[in-house]
Amino acid sequence: MRVAMIGTGYVGLVSGACFADFGHVVTCIDKDASKIDALNGGEIPIYEPGLQQLVAKNVDEERLFFTTDPKTAIAEADAVFIAVGTPTRRGDGHADLSYVYAASEEIAGLIDGFTVVVTKSTVPVGTGDEVEAIIAKTNPDAQFAVVSNPEFLREGAAISDFKRPDRVVVGTDSEDAAKVMRELYRPLFLNETPIIVTQRRTSELIKYAANAFLAVKITFINEIADLCEKVGANVQEVSRGIGLDNRIGNKFLHAGPGYGGSCFPKDTLALSRIGQDAGSELKIVDSVIEVNAARKKKMADKVIAHMGGDVSGKTIALLGLAFKPNTDDMREAPSIDIVAKLQEAGARIRAYDPASMAEASHLMSDVLFCDGPYHAIENADAVVIVTEWDQFRALDLDRVRQTLTAPNVIDLRNIYQSDYMIERGFKYTSVGRAY
Repeated sequence: MRVAMIGTGYVGLVSGACFADFGHVVTCIDKDASKIDALNGGEIPIYEPGLQQLVAKNVDEERLFFTTDPKTAIAEADAVFIAVGTPTRRGDGHADLSYVYAASEEIAGLIDGFTVVVTKSTVPVGTGDEVEAIIAKTNPDAQFAVVSNPEFLREGAAISDFKRPDRVVVGTDSEDAAKVMRELYRPLFLNETPIIVTQRRTSELIKYAANAFLAVKITFINEIADLCEKVGANVQEVSRGIGLDNRIGNKFLHAGPGYGGSCFPKDTLALSRIGQDAGSELKIVDSVIEVNAARKKKMADKVIAHMGGDVSGKTIALLGLAFKPNTDDMREAPSIDIVAKLQEAGARIRAYDPASMAEASHLMSDVLFCDGPYHAIENADAVVIVTEWDQFRALDLDRVRQTLTAPNVIDLRNIYQSDYMIERGFKYTSVGRAY
């Protein structure tokens, strides 16, 4: 089948490359000429393991193309995906749908014959209705169906998530559109992937509900971690004890500095606004947003407390800046709040991250970005593990202790065992573990 993918951001690029690898002919479209030139030159604008190789393979095999000119790609497409950004609208927290609506108008004038228009972007309930109305108004003779097909990609594991998903959600009342979508995802049938065909509004809400529920799990275990520290319990053992219950599951039950990234912060806030607009307040979601925002700053307080209540004039080394490993995404990363509060308290910051320092440099000032973990630790008064990159899990602890001016380790991801670190001579603090 022929696919046009509007937008070459994270979702559009990963989805386009994976559809091409399924055997479809995919053209990714973007108005940013410099980005298209870079993609045609083999440069990938995001950090995602395996993506560069996947793109190169499908470009070489002439199934994946990049262009700024949408005319031919959309006219020939069986399905046109809208994969543009829906950032939080400044001031009120609603999703900004201006890019979605602009794409809809452009599509309307270019489709030729029956075309399935798919919203891949995360959009509020009812957006598909608006897209449908825009296309019908712009081109009354257009033959089309608008489908909701939300993405469930985890940064750092996006290709695996696309090719081996837990489920595919398709929102449409059109059987013709459903057939097109089933054909697009036909390679997944061998894996017996469930394809849920539902109403469009239901599909749109599934995406928000899924992300909000995962954010609830993260926030819940973080609050339990705080309680563990007060009562002398171990949050990792609590997580295991409840996670083995099949009704709960063990995923997203790892205590840490709070969630960040491109999805959870934006989508929980948008869902809250959807509830307010509908007159159905979502108190749990509202609480999650509030608790998570406070937690990021609270992690800086944990560092300050570890240092005896005063970090003025101290040098603090941060290992990890991205909101999670295997990505360069700094959006809503806990490190931003941690750095700001430590600097406010008078600390000097050295930092290292394998992928995100270029992006972090635009978000943090007066930070010394280093060449590696040991360079960051050099002559620091404490090291703080903020992101659980694999390379931080087996540091040479003798070298770390000798390099630090004092053996202070604050582990916000619990990647080391308390007893072991204490035996190695460190003053060690972790999250949710009183022993």
